[in-house]
Amino acid sequence: MTTTDDRLPEHPARLEWAKLAPDVYRAMARLDTAANQNVEPTLLNLVKIRSSQLNHCAFCLDMHSKEALAAGESAERIIQLDAWTESRHFYSAREAAALELTEAITVLTDGYVADDVFHRTATVFDDTELAYLIAAITSINAWNRFGVSTRMVPGHYSPTI
Repeated sequence: MTTTDDRLPEHPARLEWAKLAPDVYRAMARLDTAANQNVEPTLLNLVKIRSSQLNHCAFCLDMHSKEALAAGESAERIIQLDAWTESRHFYSAREAAALELTEAITVLTDGYVADDVFHRTATVFDDTELAYLIAAITSINAWNRFGVSTRMVPGHYSPTI
């Protein structure tokens, strides 16, 4: 068993971007608040965790996993997120559609979100819900990019839920 003494040291953050660009941080926080207001909290947590996994944002992954657990999400569903297509039975149809859309928006290797992915999502979300879901996915992707590029340090976040 690994103890705290056996662990590698933390890496330092590269830059405290929120302190150096507070107007950008405040604008991001406003976007996040607006984007998240019409997305179910449980679904939103899954989307944020999955996007953070795909973007390798350890800080956001730490934060959103802890928030989800504090809000009552099961550890099992969080653990299964990285393989959600193999364990679809852990998720509702809406959650699976949102996760598929999250992956399509987050990993734009094809240069676009495929029509079939969009249409599958549109069958379980109305247009307004879909617009907010896309905004929430876009917002977490932006947060992930700040976290990864500045190497924000995971492990110290404590949810206030």
